[in-house]
Amino acid sequence: MDLLLNTVQPYAWGSTTAIPELMGVAPTGEPQAELWMGAHPAAPSRVVRDGGTLPLDRVIAADPARELGPAGLRRFGPRLPFLLKLLAADAPLSLQVHPDLAQAAAGFAVENAMGVPLDAPHRNYRDGNHKPEMIVALTPFEGLCGFRTPRRCADLLDRLEVPGLRPFAATLRGARDDEAALREVFTAFLSPPPGLVAEVAGALARQAVREAERDGPHRRDLGAFLAVARAHPGDPGLLPALMLRHFVLAPGQALYLGAGVPHAYLSGLGVEVMAGSDNVLRCGLTDKHVDRDELLKVVRFSALPTAPLAPRADGDGDGDGDGDGDEHVYPAPVDDFRLSRIELGAPARSLSRPRPLDSGAPQIVLCTRGGARLTSAGATLRIGPGQAVYVPAWERVGVSGEGTLFRATAGVPGDPRNRAGH
Repeated sequence: MDLLLNTVQPYAWGSTTAIPELMGVAPTGEPQAELWMGAHPAAPSRVVRDGGTLPLDRVIAADPARELGPAGLRRFGPRLPFLLKLLAADAPLSLQVHPDLAQAAAGFAVENAMGVPLDAPHRNYRDGNHKPEMIVALTPFEGLCGFRTPRRCADLLDRLEVPGLRPFAATLRGARDDEAALREVFTAFLSPPPGLVAEVAGALARQAVREAERDGPHRRDLGAFLAVARAHPGDPGLLPALMLRHFVLAPGQALYLGAGVPHAYLSGLGVEVMAGSDNVLRCGLTDKHVDRDELLKVVRFSALPTAPLAPRADGDGDGDGDGDGDEHVYPAPVDDFRLSRIELGAPARSLSRPRPLDSGAPQIVLCTRGGARLTSAGATLRIGPGQAVYVPAWERVGVSGEGTLFRATAGVPGDPRNRAGH
């Protein structure tokens, strides 16, 4: 196993304080949006070996069967199939959607055949993989995800009292086919009439104040959309954003985001895990490339609810029945990743009974509170908040201490503990 040296991504929407506070270090004054843990080629973690540091992707490439395990190598090829992150948002991210596996493979092949460079700003598909993802809140975590029902979309548009929105509200309210109505209005909102975005932003400011003064039921929703409007003034993405559900996760709750679901994170600190892909199609709230036609092929115009997920007890604790060291798994319908949380109890008890972290697949173990001691046959590592350890598939490791750990691994065929929802 290896202590990981990880890269911080300084995206402009990132918090300047959340990740430093978790790690107990002084802020730099610059945004620290994401801490990447994994072998993604854009910013692989580094490990200390043979007196120097090596990128984790090179370590895995040197002996993929040993690092990933035979089953993982057969299933995913010679790569770590997931990326783990600490994500700290202080401003709205871009409104975006991810393709499914078939769409990604087809789109990647088409752009390759066209000779579009992989790093071209207008490229849609940078690899042939899908990008399901999950966020687990460490603080209250706010965002937009999935479509409201047409009727609820219409109610919100009418509440803003903007004349230019009335035809769209009428289309939604009179819908006989929900998906067709959502598609029609969403498509129109991607290229709105001149001046409509500014009118809506002004209306949001007025209505948010009114709702806050009377502590109305729409106060939080309107406040979220107003924050979007202020963070991205004049951006047409504000209009499709109005069609999405506003959510707030409590610490410990999670949200899974599958293919075709439009979403945008707004604020909060969380642990994020995703399949190893860069495929993002943007709907707005960005100065990056927006491909309207390709986007409409990928978006799923369904108003299914996007309920927060609570973790499920794995039932494989430390064996003494007191709950110390028990693992709680956040269910996901994919095998690219498996994310769980482990709460370790008092050190005097835990240190004498390390909890095994058997998997048969590569793992990354992240500490978010307190501290942990990881032991194997030949090594011992101690980690604190914001530190992470990479464990190759072949290695058997035990963990003890007092704190909170997040454990990311991949599904392995034949191991029931790695099944989604187990």
